[in-house]
Amino acid sequence: MSRPTKGGKEYDRKAFAEYLERLRQERNESYREASLRAGLDHGSLARYIKEHQRPTRESCIALADHFGVNPNELLTRAGYEPLHFFDRSLVDPEAYPPEVEEVASYLVRLKPASRRREVCRAVRELLAAASRTAPAE
Repeated sequence: MSRPTKGGKEYDRKAFAEYLERLRQERNESYREASLRAGLDHGSLARYIKEHQRPTRESCIALADHFGVNPNELLTRAGYEPLHFFDRSLVDPEAYPPEVEEVASYLVRLKPASRRREVCRAVRELLAAASRTAPAE
């Protein structure tokens, strides 16, 4: 059943649930495992798939991170507008120095998603500390 969302975008609950179910089965995870590994409540994925509950934007992003898909894929399937932040076509990889590309390539390969988030959080903290102590150029 397709329903318009607040923004007027169509949201097909059944198609969205089928897509999530396919992602879950590809990883051979239980609903509970997938939910927890995505950083969500243990019953979240089951509610989205079995009860056709609509996830929040934040839950879509967490699930996308866990399943290794672009967050905009889940956001649009759930009836949300895509976020430009996740639109990779707007990023010019040539604009980044090689060392940034190298670090990003390591981060992308880190599994599980919860570990990648921990490492990213630690890197942000290191960068914040370094910028506070860096001498002015």
